[in-house]
Amino acid sequence: MVAFVSTVAFEGIEAKPVDVQVQVAPGVAAFIVVGLPDKAVNEARERVRAALVASGLALPPKRVIINLAPADLPKEGSHYDLPIALAVMAAIGAIPHDALSGYTVLGELALDGSITEVAGVLPSAIAAHARGQGLICPRADGPEAAWAGEDLDILAPSSLIQLVNHLKGTQVLKRPEPGLRESAVDMPDLADVKGQETAKRALEIAAAGGHNLILVGPPGAGKSMLASRLPSILPPMSAPELLELAMIRSVAGDLSCGVLTDRRPFRAPHHSASMAALVGGGIKPRPGEIALAHNGVLFLDEFPEFQPNVLDALRQPMETGNVVVARANHRITYPARFQLVAAMNPCKCGRAGEPGHVCRRGARCAEEYQARLSGPLLDRIDLHLEVPAVSASDLLLQAPAEGSREIAARVAAARDLAKARHAAKGLSARTNAEVSPSVIEELAMPDAAGSRLLRDAADAMRLSARGYHRVLKVARTIADLDGEEKVGRVHLAEALSYRTLVDRVPVAA
Repeated sequence: MVAFVSTVAFEGIEAKPVDVQVQVAPGVAAFIVVGLPDKAVNEARERVRAALVASGLALPPKRVIINLAPADLPKEGSHYDLPIALAVMAAIGAIPHDALSGYTVLGELALDGSITEVAGVLPSAIAAHARGQGLICPRADGPEAAWAGEDLDILAPSSLIQLVNHLKGTQVLKRPEPGLRESAVDMPDLADVKGQETAKRALEIAAAGGHNLILVGPPGAGKSMLASRLPSILPPMSAPELLELAMIRSVAGDLSCGVLTDRRPFRAPHHSASMAALVGGGIKPRPGEIALAHNGVLFLDEFPEFQPNVLDALRQPMETGNVVVARANHRITYPARFQLVAAMNPCKCGRAGEPGHVCRRGARCAEEYQARLSGPLLDRIDLHLEVPAVSASDLLLQAPAEGSREIAARVAAARDLAKARHAAKGLSARTNAEVSPSVIEELAMPDAAGSRLLRDAADAMRLSARGYHRVLKVARTIADLDGEEKVGRVHLAEALSYRTLVDRVPVAA
């Protein structure tokens, strides 16, 4: 007789159904796993054997064959341990043969029979719910699985014996509750930043419209300090946004105890990060930093120090909101709608433009350093701001009365205006930055004076088609912050003032 147990295989954040088929037949004692298993799946036979022995069971001296169907789909990871063990137990009659017919099962087994946490539980739970099945997962992952739906039947045992007792009716497992971590109250506050009022204004605009931002200034000007405080003025994630990010983090194994938070992610990889670390990939393709920053902020400090090919790999995700990891045998797509914040020095020594400083290499120092950034990449960044050094007189001032709470209220109000406007047009865009070029021309149509200014500035500043539409998006956000329905000349003038860095570099539309 053949026993069947359902589990999943992951392709990106998609959980594809897999059948674990076990046959115990007469013959030379063996434990064989087929169906394109990787090293971790092949090693499951030893973990399963030890866990069964620790639970008071022993494999019969027969030929045990495990088939993971469909056979042409690669099987990777340790979450196949539990479904293989349960299928073997059903095949030898240790548990009722049909006890697991309505469940999707995943979990890793320890040698003592305990069930340890695995990655990808939330996508598995959502897929099981869509198929009308329940879910069996480790206890540590139960709070994560509970987010898939209140009516989803979830069993979250801590050991193999506990699960068997539940299936036999001698013990009842309680359904886990969704885990939500409260919003952090100790986040860095913009009230800590003295001076840099122009930079704070740019940060507020970036937060309100979801715009990309680059800060250029000497060392110690406060660029990293400003960027780290951007999450404190961003609104919490909505339920759909939270689940989108949670599925990515679940596949990456980045969810701590299955607990979710509505705070937007802030990812700050080191400038030595590789292409696979930033974009995603590897032998077993995993989400990179830009996917883990979905619905949040990706902060790249020392921007020109990143490898040029790594930075240019950001160009496509910045436009599409998705990152595609292609391999010879499969193609994986991760959502990656992130907000880029970059910081850089004006030159290698960091003192270009400083009053009284004369660089030995002259203007060539700054030109060569900034030339490490490609024009097309800079053209995709909406706000370019030069951050001057903070003087001692600024540091002696009292802390500003306005902090992150007050700015966050204005940001939330501006985003609500944008959402209402987009909903009236039947758009799914959440921020002005996500609106398509054809739509933003309608939503940000300037008045007569603004149109003349935009036409003259586009010629003088050599704006590309992309740059032209990004100026309109920033102007629309500035008007939202002012509570204005119409985009005026003053809004366009401020938006154009944030394009000075691009004007120095040849760009491509």
